[in-house]
Amino acid sequence: MGILNGNPKLEPLHEGEVFGVWSYIIANNGLISIYQAFINHAGDRALKSLLEETVHTIKAEVQHTSEILKANGIALPPALPDRPVATAEDIPVGARFMDAEISAILSANIAQGLVACSQVMGQSIREDIGMMFGQFHTDKALFGAKLLKLNKDKAWLIPPPLHDAPRLTQ
Repeated sequence: MGILNGNPKLEPLHEGEVFGVWSYIIANNGLISIYQAFINHAGDRALKSLLEETVHTIKAEVQHTSEILKANGIALPPALPDRPVATAEDIPVGARFMDAEISAILSANIAQGLVACSQVMGQSIREDIGMMFGQFHTDKALFGAKLLKLNKDKAWLIPPPLHDAPRLTQ
């Protein structure tokens, strides 16, 4: 079987896998910093809780993906320092992100994360990489469902134009 011997951890990464994993880490490093800032801006407790949950999840993803790059001798992308903790009251109202804005940005990022995970899954020939990003994808989809419910409950969701097609009756 050669280099593709059936044990994924002993198989080399191909260029696409390296770039996909490395890009995923650097994007997540930026998101951690942004979401930590959003936690400082958020006033809604449920939104703040979801932000804290996603920061925790993303840090775990970065840890797992970083281990793979290190094991393959690939330098890790730079990480940003953690943001200091503040309260929304410390930030002037005109300079503060509103909860609906934070939620909309978080929603868009979750959608982009689903696409990124799918791309790495689709290009992977190592089963462990594909499965890991499949798990990340599933986690993001479940998180997205929680966020969608929050957006609906808080009336933060701005739907696209709704199409009122005639309904077929049975």
